[in-house]
Amino acid sequence: MEFSSNDSENKGFTKIEKFDRETTEELMFHYKKVLELLGEDVDREGLVKTPLRVAKAMQFLTQGYYIKPEEILKSAMFKEDYRQMVIVKDIEVYSMCEHHMLPFVGRAHIAYIPNGTITGLSKIARVVDAFARRLQVQERLTTQIKDCIQNTLNPLGVAVVIEAQHMCMAMRGVQKQNSITTTSDFTGAFEKAATREEFIRLISTKTI
Repeated sequence: MEFSSNDSENKGFTKIEKFDRETTEELMFHYKKVLELLGEDVDREGLVKTPLRVAKAMQFLTQGYYIKPEEILKSAMFKEDYRQMVIVKDIEVYSMCEHHMLPFVGRAHIAYIPNGTITGLSKIARVVDAFARRLQVQERLTTQIKDCIQNTLNPLGVAVVIEAQHMCMAMRGVQKQNSITTTSDFTGAFEKAATREEFIRLISTKTI
């Protein structure tokens, strides 16, 4: 459902946002209870609109549940006789750890070798977002992206590498602020050492 918000915080302009009203109101109720359980005064100025803001934020951050990544790729598929590596690297990743519901952020590097069909380059980044905007673990996210591209485009091979920092490690638990988690998954031609090594070399090279 689409509805607009126009309040003093927006300083007179109308902001159009797409949120389900019933879901938003239900989330607001529960987040207000959470704040109360944490010992906060939900009626003080700084927190009056916090349940609404968080309700909207969480719907935005988990919108991937309602997106079909395969359809993203299918919306821009073209016949092309190109059989060399196509790489889209340094794709920003913003996701939420399903164990603590804290963010993990980083970059994805993705390659595929076409087998008669290519897709729009921006669609690769959109596929990353579609899977990342869910409660996730990095390992599953990596495999889901790989499987989606492999199953939809049927290329000669797919390679996915994700490097990310996890706030659940930095802010709580072990509290290691500078640790990086790297995950990878490969199919087809990228299972060959030479092809995989070329991919790793290319994503490690700064060309711009």
